[in-house]
Amino acid sequence: MSRSRTCEMCGAALIVRPHGGRPARYCSNACRQRALRQRLAGRDARRTQLQETSGGSPAAPPATATAAPLPLALDSFVGRQQELSRLRTLLRTSRLLTLTGAGGVGKTRLALEFTRGLPNRSAHVDLVELDSLQDGTLLTQSVAAALGVGERAGRTGVDVLVRAIGDASRLLILDNCEHLAEPCARLVAALLGGCPRLRVLATSREALRVPGETVFLVGELSLPPADAGDDMTALLRSDAVRLFVERASSRSPGFTLNRANGRLIAEICRRLDGLTLAIELAARHVGTLAPSDIMAGLDDQLSQLDLLTNGSRTGPRRHSGLAAAVDWSHRLLDPAEQVVFRRLAVLVGGFDVAAAQAVCADGRIGPRQVFRILCALEAKSLIVRLPGEEGPTRFRQLNTIRVYAFECLRASGELPATMRRAVAWLAEVAGQGHDDVFTDQASSPLAAERDNLVSVLACATGNDEGAQVRLTLELARVHYQQEQPSAARAVLTGLLRETGGRALGGEVPALAARVACQQADLEEALSLGEQAVGMERVRHDPAGLANALDARAAARLCRGEFSEAVADLRECLEVVASLGAPQDTAWCTHHLAWALLQAGEELEADELMSLCLPVLRKHAPWPRTAAALHTAGAVRLALGRLQSAEALFAEVLRIAPGASFHSLYPVEGLALVAAENGDMQRALRLYEASAQARRRLDTEPEAPWRDKMDQVAARARTRLPTAARAAAVAAARGLRGDRLIAYALRTRSGDHRTMADSAQVTDGQYRLTAREFMVVELVAQGLTNRQIADRLGLSIHTVATHLDKVRDKLGLRSRTQIALWVAARTEGGHTTTRNPMA
Repeated sequence: MSRSRTCEMCGAALIVRPHGGRPARYCSNACRQRALRQRLAGRDARRTQLQETSGGSPAAPPATATAAPLPLALDSFVGRQQELSRLRTLLRTSRLLTLTGAGGVGKTRLALEFTRGLPNRSAHVDLVELDSLQDGTLLTQSVAAALGVGERAGRTGVDVLVRAIGDASRLLILDNCEHLAEPCARLVAALLGGCPRLRVLATSREALRVPGETVFLVGELSLPPADAGDDMTALLRSDAVRLFVERASSRSPGFTLNRANGRLIAEICRRLDGLTLAIELAARHVGTLAPSDIMAGLDDQLSQLDLLTNGSRTGPRRHSGLAAAVDWSHRLLDPAEQVVFRRLAVLVGGFDVAAAQAVCADGRIGPRQVFRILCALEAKSLIVRLPGEEGPTRFRQLNTIRVYAFECLRASGELPATMRRAVAWLAEVAGQGHDDVFTDQASSPLAAERDNLVSVLACATGNDEGAQVRLTLELARVHYQQEQPSAARAVLTGLLRETGGRALGGEVPALAARVACQQADLEEALSLGEQAVGMERVRHDPAGLANALDARAAARLCRGEFSEAVADLRECLEVVASLGAPQDTAWCTHHLAWALLQAGEELEADELMSLCLPVLRKHAPWPRTAAALHTAGAVRLALGRLQSAEALFAEVLRIAPGASFHSLYPVEGLALVAAENGDMQRALRLYEASAQARRRLDTEPEAPWRDKMDQVAARARTRLPTAARAAAVAAARGLRGDRLIAYALRTRSGDHRTMADSAQVTDGQYRLTAREFMVVELVAQGLTNRQIADRLGLSIHTVATHLDKVRDKLGLRSRTQIALWVAARTEGGHTTTRNPMA
């Protein structure tokens, strides 16, 4: 017989067996612990009341961790749906999940939102907030007190927690662990080792580094694409934009995203790197400031941190403003880490390890120490690693963090010395590209450092004047190569007036002539070309004279003065040949061949391309090889050798990245081939697809090539029936990126496909991309991964990744099998591109 009684906390029925002993008072350990916490709270209240009635005041207790039920959110949670889904998956397989990320990125809010979304049948959840606890030795006692676990005779510290939790299914949230990383790690390891059904969710600006830990990096909120413009749909796909609008409308009811403010709000979110706290703080100013005024405040580095203040009065103190959030992390760094952290602020465009060592190392901190500190700063979320696998790993400071670091650098008095080291480093990098005669057309070694170059030149007044002039020219060269002629011309105009610029001889006017050609200012282009040639003839510098002649020839080609351009390039070729530089000679020969083609001398142009193309194929970087192949294809097209022209244009497509303007020339070349073959629908489809891509990239071809393309398009429209013309234009809208390349690489007849099309077999078991085909062709030629990487301008790791994908798709395991597969495809009647000039 049993008798019934109820739980003193929840009222659930308890079954008491008639075997004597002490009757149960609670139905579970959870109810027992809630009762204990209530008794402790009542005891503290009574003690405080007694002290107040006796005229005393309670002594201030030491700062401890606090536990509380999950707080109800007072505002909406925006975005992060992919992160929530990923966290649900990770928590099923990991007992320790640590959310890391920069201060203010939204780690705590994400952890709470994730926990609220757990099903009711999941483990009991305890939230322990550690931001007020400063003494790591008190961590265990503080967590125990926060959970309402008291000491028992013979058991203290971790033992008490382990005994209290036991084998209960619980989720413990430790919020804000970074300032107590080591004690937290020891406590978590002990709890997980003694409590088999316990799971821990931690938030920290660095990982705890406990065995079995899963680290989840909380990134910045998604940003709108750069080309979103005022497209409301594209803008509202961005979590950052939606958060700004949500918080701004709470501050100023009636605020909405519209076409008038969409671009500005998107740029505010980009400027704040999608950092949650920064966006919320900026949005709080809506109603007081217009979005344009907020943007102006962010543009002013001195006032940016002042703008991002006045956070929630009820939130953590470290979130009262962005400076407070960064300062919290900065105070946790050791002195050497603080030095490197603030010196990195001058590298606004990001940096690799070599750049950081060059700028940050001095007598106090050595290069090897800088490497260690970079790893520490990345682990503590004060620098972030940039995506991308090619080349050295690059890092950057988020803009708002960099502003704080720059203020620290200015206050330390180290800014001038740091700038001098930055100038010296950039000058050293720039010197790596001076072996090329035609420097303006060689990829600048400072292309990846453009933003650093702009920033350092703006701040580094009073440093080495010669180095600064050289770097200013390099900046103009980078602008030119990135098709930013207005920016390049502004820089060159100043150099042309300055004494320092005149010391560089004809380099400055030669580059200015090329920039004027980009802007279609043909009178100015020829005038600058003449100036460059005149200056170099006086200096008696053969390399400088060759570069100036090439620039003047470019201006004359743009003006349609083909015979004069041919004369300049013949002299240029003689000068370059005397220098004994085979690659430069081949490049100049290619330019002469292009000029001869414009002048109607196709046969001589073909002979010259037969001489220079093998050299460029073997030694030149891919942009030059692609340009030469295009010229060779255009020459063969003019000679009526359509099959050879098609093979050459197809080879360019396999070399050039699909997203660059370099891939558009061969697509247009294949359109010309199709038109000559009578396939007007294919010609018009390729023309329209390329024209759309050029509009997206905002790039224009040279005038002679553009005129030829326009003539072919007009001929195709005239010959095609209305329905076929409309179908071709409609089909072109769907041709982008890899799809456009795949379509362009097909020949006119289905019986004679190019090698890239041959991979798209009818059974659908595999489909190689154009880049993968480039790699397998070179494998078939016997090249190693390193040689393939050098030929295609890739990293060895990227080549290996492509080969892994090829092996998986083709079911082949060895390089020999891949080579045999390539041979089988080409022997079956498929076009090969090994020697299209033959």
